[in-house]
Amino acid sequence: MPTISAFYGILIRMYFNDDAPPHFHARYGEFEATVAIETLEIIEGELPSRALILVREGAMMHREELREDWRLCRTNSVPEKIDPLV
Repeated sequence: MPTISAFYGILIRMYFNDDAPPHFHARYGEFEATVAIETLEIIEGELPSRALILVREGAMMHREELREDWRLCRTNSVPEKIDPLV
């Protein structure tokens, strides 16, 4: 599972050939959530509210890159790194 971005202790990852809908995994300490790329809603898991705000902000800024990384992972290609939220 490649880490495609990291900021403020939050890791953003994608699995190769993962099931739809398009999503990414966000990990913050012992918390982990699966987040839909299109709606930015949590599909599964949980994050503290501040971490979720940061994850959504970063995802809104880089939604096209997330979509492209999803496409790459679906074909077992290495996803591109995404600039961290600063």
